Amino acid sequence: MEQRKVDIIEEAKFEEILGSGESLEIGCRVEVRMTPGGNWEMAEILKELERKSFYVHYIGFNKRLDEWVSEDRINLAKILRPNPTKVKEEVPSSSAEGEVTTACSILSLFSSTPQKKRKKKVCGIEIKTEPETLDLDPFFGGGASRLSLTRSHNVDKLLLKNVSLIEFGRYRMKPWYFSPYPEDLVTGLECLFICEFCLKYVASLSCLKRHLVKCQRKHPPGREIYRNGSISFFEVDGRKDKEYVKNLCLLSKLFLDHKWVAYDSDIFLFYVMTMADNRGCHLVGYFSKVKESPENYNVACILTLPPYQRKGYGKLMIEFSYELSKREGKLGSPEKPLSDFGLLSYRSYWSQTVLDILCSYKKAVWMEVDDGDDGRVKISIEQICELTSIKKEDVISTLQNLNVLTYYQGGYVIVLAKEMVTKYEERKKAAAGELKLDPKCLYWTPKLCSKSCKK
Repeated sequence: MEQRKVDIIEEAKFEEILGSGESLEIGCRVEVRMTPGGNWEMAEILKELERKSFYVHYIGFNKRLDEWVSEDRINLAKILRPNPTKVKEEVPSSSAEGEVTTACSILSLFSSTPQKKRKKKVCGIEIKTEPETLDLDPFFGGGASRLSLTRSHNVDKLLLKNVSLIEFGRYRMKPWYFSPYPEDLVTGLECLFICEFCLKYVASLSCLKRHLVKCQRKHPPGREIYRNGSISFFEVDGRKDKEYVKNLCLLSKLFLDHKWVAYDSDIFLFYVMTMADNRGCHLVGYFSKVKESPENYNVACILTLPPYQRKGYGKLMIEFSYELSKREGKLGSPEKPLSDFGLLSYRSYWSQTVLDILCSYKKAVWMEVDDGDDGRVKISIEQICELTSIKKEDVISTLQNLNVLTYYQGGYVIVLAKEMVTKYEERKKAAAGELKLDPKCLYWTPKLCSKSCKK
């Protein structure tokens, strides 16, 4: 909604002209039919080819929908061209939040520059609430400055999708974003073929077949630390397996917008999730983490490949990252900022985990005034943190999101209504068949495991 308000303001900087194919130029806004037979949506032209093909961004939609369109999908009767007079008259001004409004094109609206976080004190701890983000990326954007996949806040947003299609195992996937594969390889290429075991990329199916004859790898490098049925996790050291990690990051960048590929992976561990059959262990997704994080971040970057995103594998990886934190004796948290999709994914896991703890007590945590028993159970936020390895800030924000944290008689208490408990039990029964982590199947011991590491 906030983005749409800004779009309306920006539209005032455009003037309408009666157009033709010759009137179209970079920066113009036009109505485009999103798909054959689909709806007409306003879009901005970002690039033009000589053959009357235009690369457009749909205003108000995620960048993953950016695409090349032909002139026959464009409404030439109405063209909005940037008004140079209004742009010239516009003077940058600072808002109350310290953000600067500029007279730049719509591209600036999709900048991933972090917004200021709102602060609030709850239970004696200062909470920084997550700002709203514009893009819905798979899980989240964020990370340290030296990540193999790092925050791309300063990346040129004119980097267009350069890979049209990839073939990965038995799946063909349409990439969402730009990835810095070699330009001479992907330019004009209809489909990029990637070995699903070593992640080497080639330009044709025949090249892939020749590679598969020679490729001896049937699973990721590193050590298998978890196996439960067909699901496995491999721990890959970014220092020891640089080529695999580089190719993994190139593949990931096709589906992550707020990340950028760097080649300093030595300080990271990668936990690669696979699904096994008689052909080998097929990549499902992965997450990375810093080997030594002063902030106890347990995830730096996380990705589930599109074919698996709605099957519960992402939640399993989040659960796996917290199981590692438990073994380390630390309270973990993902690196911030989270994207909208990432925040929803983590809130879903945090909410389920916290409710599991609260509802596992013999007495439900609700207030019953009528029978004289208020139903109180003595459980602190610190205890919840100890049982879940979730950081205090994340536990409090989860309780706030669940609307169960209430100020009562001079302090904060957790109030869980009977209706919520009932709904929780119903959801738990419905989720009985979902993928779940079995800690007994994890064969992993951290190098350093000390209660003194907790923060």
